[in-house]
Amino acid sequence: MSVVTISRGSFSGGKLIAECLASDLGFRCIDRDVIVERAAAAGVSQYELRDALEKPPSFLERFGHRKYLYLALIQAALTEEVRTGKVVYHGNAGHLLLKGAKSVLRIRVIAPLEMRIRMCRERLRIGTDEAIHHIKKMDDDRRKWAHYLYGVDPHDPALYDLVLNLESIDVSEACTLLAGFVRGQKCFSFGPSCREALDDLALASRVKADLAIDAATSDLEVDVAAKSGAVRIRGSLNTPQQLREVERVARAVAGVASLDLDGLG
Repeated sequence: MSVVTISRGSFSGGKLIAECLASDLGFRCIDRDVIVERAAAAGVSQYELRDALEKPPSFLERFGHRKYLYLALIQAALTEEVRTGKVVYHGNAGHLLLKGAKSVLRIRVIAPLEMRIRMCRERLRIGTDEAIHHIKKMDDDRRKWAHYLYGVDPHDPALYDLVLNLESIDVSEACTLLAGFVRGQKCFSFGPSCREALDDLALASRVKADLAIDAATSDLEVDVAAKSGAVRIRGSLNTPQQLREVERVARAVAGVASLDLDGLG
């Protein structure tokens, strides 16, 4: 695959594997901070964007509609960052934000609690009890986040193409195993069909993000899909006049060749 997402629990070795895998394949390695910085170019606080990617429902519920805005901007930033392929992304919910792109290989890294506690203690310089509390809290927050926004449990193996357990192999061995697996996938060379799938997702995400930040349409929550430049938008309008505004914003996005608004009303 030309894009690899690595999901992991805190202190499970996912970051180390992502960096090693990217180096082995000659891919770029990007993380949440890269995406947040790009998304914040729209004028949104980086602090709030990071919280939108990390905090459980209580945070997002306080902001109501703004969670939709944050996620629209983050998804647009991520799809733009990976659309040229040859990328390893390690960060919360990459496999969910890129859902629908067939050229994405979704990997989940897990590790024994003892290993995670050791890594947490070494990195944060804290005691065992504090490390256990920290790990459990972060895992719980991520589980609540994924369930609240996507209705899924991030620990569900069905969400991934491959689940890798570091209990019996080290990071170097895991990296070698994954590199061989990636090279064996049909989208590794990033052919036309793989590029088209990412371009479609990037275009739909950009239209959704632009609608979310335009003053005339920022109060809407819509579903957007794209296929070879043909964009379809579905959802509810708050006023009849917004139909014209949606069309204006969407047609201004580079790459939109045609627009289907029959599902707006």
